[in-house]
Amino acid sequence: MSEASLLALSPLDGRYASKTDALRPIFSEYGLIKARITVEIEWLLALAAEPGIVELKDFSPAGKARLHKLIAAFSPAQAARVKEIERTTNHDVKAVEYFIKEQLKDDAELGPALEFVHFACTSEDINNLSYGLMLGAARKDVLIPAYTGIAASLRKLAHAQATQPMLSRTHGQTASPTTLGKEIANVVARLERQIAQISAVELTGKINGAVGNYNAHVIAYPDVDWQDFARKFVESLGLVFNPYTTQIEPHDNVAEIGDAARRANTILIDLARDVWGYISLGYFKQRLKEGEVGSSTMPHKVNPIDFENAEGNFGLANALFEHFGAKLPISRWQRDLTDSTVLRALCTAFGHTLIAVDSLAKGLGKLEVNPQRLDADLDAAWEVLAEAVQTVMRRHGLPNPYEQLKALTRGQGITADSMRAFIESLDLPADDKQRLRALTPGSYIGLADKLAQEI
Repeated sequence: MSEASLLALSPLDGRYASKTDALRPIFSEYGLIKARITVEIEWLLALAAEPGIVELKDFSPAGKARLHKLIAAFSPAQAARVKEIERTTNHDVKAVEYFIKEQLKDDAELGPALEFVHFACTSEDINNLSYGLMLGAARKDVLIPAYTGIAASLRKLAHAQATQPMLSRTHGQTASPTTLGKEIANVVARLERQIAQISAVELTGKINGAVGNYNAHVIAYPDVDWQDFARKFVESLGLVFNPYTTQIEPHDNVAEIGDAARRANTILIDLARDVWGYISLGYFKQRLKEGEVGSSTMPHKVNPIDFENAEGNFGLANALFEHFGAKLPISRWQRDLTDSTVLRALCTAFGHTLIAVDSLAKGLGKLEVNPQRLDADLDAAWEVLAEAVQTVMRRHGLPNPYEQLKALTRGQGITADSMRAFIESLDLPADDKQRLRALTPGSYIGLADKLAQEI
């Protein structure tokens, strides 16, 4: 670990720095500045291509190439220059504008166009589009791949364990059997639904000026169709145009993607807790790693630390996602600045989510199923066949089937022999009686194996 990591205030940049590397180009201060540079340059290019803006001629291929290069080659050293300018301006977006002008002032073609950098824009025009680009990249390149990787691992486990019977525990008590694969398949289905919802969130954007009415745009160029121009520009960035805003785009889309991510994280917390419990029951063993220590005092311990780490980090992420949903859609009158500092914490929520997914994946990779322990629990729970017997009794109209099985099984120690003796006493058709006699807790799984295989 480097000295910088050792001195980092946040574990995202310290202990867990290597696990959050994928987010640095997107959500770091450098990433935000680059996104702003991108929006400012693309806005300038769009203005130059509009015939109605007669004072600004479309740029030559060489001019366009230089502008695009400013985006593509933008470096951390240049971002540091922006921050240096910001020390004077005390305004981060204005510093970006001045940086662009500084970079282009010596260009014979681009220099005369510099006053069209940030033309008719409020800072939020640039910021909302920048965050839209950042969220889009984080969703596509980091968040969705992380979740889909977990879903793929779980699907593989569900298929491999589709037929492995497992005792269910509803309310913590023995219940109708399932299979290990079917329980994992449940998680896959839930997680993939949330992945689809995260993917479906529309990332919206606006570029309509100081209070959302194109005031400055229209006073300068009254004949330009600014609504259509703004729509085309926002869509050219891969975002969805929001025509109705105040000074700020209302961030509903940020809340929506955070809410969907929070639901996905909650599903994975549920999984982490269940696997933790199954490890405690002995249903899973964990592969050992040479040199690892489970406890500082108890040498025998092999703790489920990956699942505990995942649960903790998902919880941290969800606390932030919940705050985003409660805070970001709210702004006093036409604009207040409380959203600015909150938006900067997007990286933290995504970071803890990424750490949690990494830990969960690591933990899943260590699991080994212990079929002997699973089978032993089933063999000690013949009472779970009470549901099967009383349901067949109902089919054939035998009196008080539920009550008879309740008297036989509730709070009683039921064995294979006592259950089969009860079945033998019933006035049932021979085929049904034989099917019940052959039934064991391990074979009473319904369609669980089929459902697991179909996921």
